[in-house]
Amino acid sequence: MGQEAEKAQRSKDFAGYQINGELLAAAPKRAVVLHCLPAYRDLEITEEVIEGKQSLIFPQAENRLHFQKALIAVLLGKA
Repeated sequence: MGQEAEKAQRSKDFAGYQINGELLAAAPKRAVVLHCLPAYRDLEITEEVIEGKQSLIFPQAENRLHFQKALIAVLLGKA
């Protein structure tokens, strides 16, 4: 994300690399999936993994949001 001009080359370079159900099945059952978002669904990570039981992607995003809000408050001298 953020390097859209390089999208075609990156798609070519990373073809074959994807977090998907098959890859996750090879991981230990205690493994969790994190992603900094935004994600290209079904390109870099499949829908089934993003929405799956082992995904902590959305709690991770929520935690990042609250951290960023706190950081802004500190920088503005409001905390």
